Amino acid sequence: MRIKTLFVMSCFCLAAIGVSHGALAADNSGFLYGTVETDSGNTYKGFLRWGTEEAFWDDHFNSTKDDLEYARRKSGDDEDRERIEIFGVTIGFKGHDWHGSRVLTLRYGQIAEIEPSRSDRARVTLKNGRVLDLDGGSNDMGASVTVLDSSLGEVKLRWREIDRIVFSPAPAGAEPPATRLYGKIQSRDGDFEGHIQWDLQECLSTDELDGESEDGDMSIQMGRIKAIEKRNRNGAYVELRDGRRLLLEDTNDVDHSIDGIFVEDTRFGRVELDWDSFERVDFMVPDSSGRGYDDYKPATDLTGKVTDEDGNVYTGRIVYDLDESESWEMLHGDMRDVEYNIPFDMVRSIEPASHDSSIVVLKNGLELELEDTQDVSDSNDGILVITADGDESYVRWRDLKRIEFD
Repeated sequence: MRIKTLFVMSCFCLAAIGVSHGALAADNSGFLYGTVETDSGNTYKGFLRWGTEEAFWDDHFNSTKDDLEYARRKSGDDEDRERIEIFGVTIGFKGHDWHGSRVLTLRYGQIAEIEPSRSDRARVTLKNGRVLDLDGGSNDMGASVTVLDSSLGEVKLRWREIDRIVFSPAPAGAEPPATRLYGKIQSRDGDFEGHIQWDLQECLSTDELDGESEDGDMSIQMGRIKAIEKRNRNGAYVELRDGRRLLLEDTNDVDHSIDGIFVEDTRFGRVELDWDSFERVDFMVPDSSGRGYDDYKPATDLTGKVTDEDGNVYTGRIVYDLDESESWEMLHGDMRDVEYNIPFDMVRSIEPASHDSSIVVLKNGLELELEDTQDVSDSNDGILVITADGDESYVRWRDLKRIEFD
C-alpha cells in the first residue's frame, strides 16, 4: 500500500494541523519554486514538487556524471594503479575504474535551470554557469513535476512534456501548500535534529504515513503525528497530537523495509538513517522552511593545501577523487549505520586513517571518522592539485597525508 498526497490545499486540512494561512505565508523561503515551460508552449509558475519526493531547495537532485575529464586523463597512466603480478609478470591492474560513471548529488538551490531531453536525460545549468549533461542515475531524472500554479491550481507534468524549468525564489506572500516536517531523532548512533524526509518521501504535513492497525489499514497525515517510536523490526508506535497512541505495522513507512530517513542537520549537511539505527522521532513546529534560493550562492572552485607522506606540499585548485572540484559537491561516508552527505564547503580537512576510513574535520569544529565509501577509502582515485599557472600535481590516495581546504 503506497498512496502519497502531493499537494493538499484544503483549508480544513490546514486548520486540522493547527497552522494558520498567515503563518504559512510568512515563510515560503525553503520551498522549491519556479517556472515550467512545456513543449506545447504553455507556461506554469508556482511551488514545485519532484515526483512524490523533493519539495525544498536543500533536497538533493541525483544523477550520474559520465564525463569524467580528470579521470579520463589518467586512464593511460598505469604507473598510478596497483599492479597484479604472478611470478613477477604483470597481468593487470586494480583499484580504479577510470572509465566508470560517478554519482552526482546536487542541492536544488544550486540549480538555475533544467532542460529535459529524453526520459532519463537532462541538461542542468548551475548558478555559477557550469553546464552538466546528465544521464539517468535516479528517479529524479524522468520524474513528473507538480506545479502549484497560482491561477490553475495543481498541474502535474510528465518529464517528456517539459521543455525547461527555471528556478526562482517564491514571491513574498505566496502561500505554500503545507508546513515542512521538522523534529529530533534519537538513534543508537547519536541524536539528530532538523527538517525530516520520512521514508525518503514524506516531507510535508499533508503527506501520509501508511500502516496496518488492529482495526485495519490507516493513512495518517504527518502533520497530525507528534512522535514515532520503533517497537521492533515490523512496527512502530505512532503518537498523535490529540494524545492517542497507535501501533502500526507491515508497511515500509513503519517497519524495517523503510527506504531510509533523511535529516537535514545543520551541523553535517544531510544524514540518512536506516531502521536498525532509528529509535524515535519527536516532531516539532519549525522556525522556518529551510534555506531560501538566494541563500545558495554560486559555487566556487575547491582550493587548499595537500600534503603527501613525504612532506611535499601542493597548493592550488583541488580535484578530489579526480571528480569533485567545486564547493557544491558532496563528500559521502558512513559512520556506523548513518550515511553522511556533507557539502565540501563545510569541510575543513580530510586525513586518511586506515585503508577503509578517513578523519573528516568540519569547519564548525566537529570531527567524524567516515568509512565504507570511495570518497574516504583507498578506493579513492587520488587528488589533483592545479596551480594558478596551470601546473598539475597528482597525489595518489595511498601517498596522501592530509588535505586542508580554504
